[in-house]
Amino acid sequence: MILAPWRTNCRVTRSLVARLPLAIWDETIPGVPRRTIRMVAAHFHNARSRWIQTLGVPWGIRRPPLVNLHTVTRRSLLAALRESDAAMESLLELGLREGGQIPPTSSYVWRNLPLDVGHVLSYFVAHEAHHRGQLVLAARQLGAPLPKSVTNGLWQWQAKRSR
Repeated sequence: MILAPWRTNCRVTRSLVARLPLAIWDETIPGVPRRTIRMVAAHFHNARSRWIQTLGVPWGIRRPPLVNLHTVTRRSLLAALRESDAAMESLLELGLREGGQIPPTSSYVWRNLPLDVGHVLSYFVAHEAHHRGQLVLAARQLGAPLPKSVTNGLWQWQAKRSR
């Protein structure tokens, strides 16, 4: 039951990344001169990968390799996102098998994220929703507003299940 919302989140994130105009891929985020559209898009995957390193690798979950924030192509990022989609799903499944709690690891020193599956799922969905909104706003500010079909897709989750 809890995996379906994760899969929806992943599909929505991939759909947005797939539809970001390539013309703005290397543009800096207005007000954040050290980050580009590409870098924010790549951050979805790299954040997941780092959490897998911290919480999953000690339990046998393979960490997807990081992508280069400065050179990743949309195509390779979309492939990487599919890998991190699956790795994060494995992490959630681990928590479900362990009675609803992801077992803590010695690498998890931050300790401000409760490790019950509901909170872990909520954290990652909120994190990605924040950055999806950041990308939508940045595209608008850069003079490349995303079409309604793209922005509506952030909310009309049942409309297109194929992505």
